[in-house]
Amino acid sequence: MKWRLTGRYLVSVVLIVVIVIVINIMVILGLYILQMLNKDLPFRSHETSADAITRSFQNDIVINPDGISITEKGKKVLEQNQAWIQVLDEDGRQAYGYLVPKEAKAKYTPLDMIQTYKYFEKELLSTVFVGGKIAQNHQYSYLVGFKSRYIQRQVLTFDYRKVGQALKIGSITLIIIDGLIALCIGYIFSKILTKPIHTLIDGIKQLANKKYNKHYKPAGVYKDVFHNVNLLSEELRAGEMERKKLDRMKEEWIGNISHDIKTPLASIQGYAEMMKDKDYQFSIDEMRDYAEIIERKSLYLTDLIEDLNLSTRLKNKEMMLNKKNVNLVSLARNAVIDTLNDSRYANRNIDFQCSDEIIRMDVDELLIRRAVSNLIYNAIVHNDEAVVIKVSVEKSGHIVYVRVVDNGKGIRQEELARIFDRYYRGTNTGELHKGSGLGMAITHDIIEAHGGEIKVHSELGQGTEIKIRFSISQKGNVSG
Repeated sequence: MKWRLTGRYLVSVVLIVVIVIVINIMVILGLYILQMLNKDLPFRSHETSADAITRSFQNDIVINPDGISITEKGKKVLEQNQAWIQVLDEDGRQAYGYLVPKEAKAKYTPLDMIQTYKYFEKELLSTVFVGGKIAQNHQYSYLVGFKSRYIQRQVLTFDYRKVGQALKIGSITLIIIDGLIALCIGYIFSKILTKPIHTLIDGIKQLANKKYNKHYKPAGVYKDVFHNVNLLSEELRAGEMERKKLDRMKEEWIGNISHDIKTPLASIQGYAEMMKDKDYQFSIDEMRDYAEIIERKSLYLTDLIEDLNLSTRLKNKEMMLNKKNVNLVSLARNAVIDTLNDSRYANRNIDFQCSDEIIRMDVDELLIRRAVSNLIYNAIVHNDEAVVIKVSVEKSGHIVYVRVVDNGKGIRQEELARIFDRYYRGTNTGELHKGSGLGMAITHDIIEAHGGEIKVHSELGQGTEIKIRFSISQKGNVSG
């Protein structure tokens, strides 16, 4: 686009220059023709080539004691121009002649000289020009006659005051004309150039006012700009739709999380009020049961708050990793064991496999364990009790894989794209879980913070596979 815009400017400048030059030439020709037609103008005529030949011919006349002659060059000039010459002495007698017509006089009086110079000599069929030369203390005159009927004599006479005035007026006129021409062309060009700019400015204002329905036809010198404005409009429209969708999800998430917080708080508050009421007499066993419920609800709230805090720190990249060289196999196995030790999931079918018993990596043990536990927990709460979950750690060359695979319900494609989004809670969530909806987002951020990548593959009714991939090319060392 830059070259097209520069080219447009160059073409405009060249066009202005060409038009101005053409106008100047036309003005000069017009003044010349006017000069030829008007005798009152300062310049009457111009010097003809015949007059120039006559004036310069004195250099070709050779005068010496032996006589008068002309050079060979002079003869050729006369022959080429169909001209003749008579050299006259101080008395007007012919001292030398070359190609002189028979009708020419041999002696000229001053009146004859004037008559011959002033008028076309019909007898000689020539236009005669007069010149002079001084040699050996004698003054000679010479007549050069041109037989061509198309040669006319013009005499240049001028008044330098009128010439100066004419030049001044002509210069001012040309400047005014050139300025008007340049102004008109510049105005036309600027209108053509600025019209799309005004359109672009209007389009940008529309975008600034969050009106993203404008679409411009990419054409002209600003084709690329219009194309990019259209792309920006589409991206902003998509971003705005995404933002609104995210806001709806956030509002829904806030509603859910508020409900999830209120429920345990209501239990804690209710049991606390009962325990402090003097009208109630509880046994030691009842007090312990109530205290256990309060503790369980408090731990739930603690986990919820930790999720929120961890998610925020990971999102803002404020989390400092406490890396240690640990056995990834033992880490994943312990996550499986801890899950099975939970009384809620003791009857679940969770299988663990590994390619090597020792696969060491430099990782933050607590965070990676949290990520693996989240994936196992996610497979449990989104499926029936009969689901089979397989957890595996494998090393292949310089790559380490951690997989969590289940044969459960699967995930719909429209949900699959949002599984790692914050505030997202899947529709298949069971009654066992009313969590924050941040678990998968936290897992994703933990893996990325360790330089790995996480991918999900799922088919509805066939199950889900979540695969974590670590490369030895990352800073964390991998060893077997």
